[in-house]
Amino acid sequence: MEKLTVILGFLEFPPTHTRDGGNISPQIRLLNLKSPYLAVFAYNPYEPGCSFCTWVAWDIPPVDIIPAGFPDDAEIESPIHAKQGRNDYGDIGYRGPAPEPGESHRYLFKVYGLGSVLDVPPGSDPHAVIEAMKGHVLQFGHTQALSQR
Repeated sequence: MEKLTVILGFLEFPPTHTRDGGNISPQIRLLNLKSPYLAVFAYNPYEPGCSFCTWVAWDIPPVDIIPAGFPDDAEIESPIHAKQGRNDYGDIGYRGPAPEPGESHRYLFKVYGLGSVLDVPPGSDPHAVIEAMKGHVLQFGHTQALSQR
């Protein structure tokens, strides 16, 4: 599997990408992209042994910059074509960080380069997307950012 470099452009979430601010999905820059499709997962692994999915999107075309501002719809055409699923809050789309006052949480962004579109309908949960990705992953990369109140 080839490495994919993933860059958020910040180490700590600016308010725009948190629930206290605009709750807008962040821009994600990719280096060394060679795959025809992408999938993105965001996780808050705050609790030991638990990875809480806060965003899942797939069937994203091969772009060096995944733009910010995905609307909260299961299938979108703007700012770029993508399908989105239900996060672990039960919502469609991105859900920005909002740790309790005095807490600091680390959020992981995992990006997969895929060899084909996924046979999973828009609005699916992260587990269905992961299952559909089996045998299609060509590249992988990740990054992280912190959020604190």
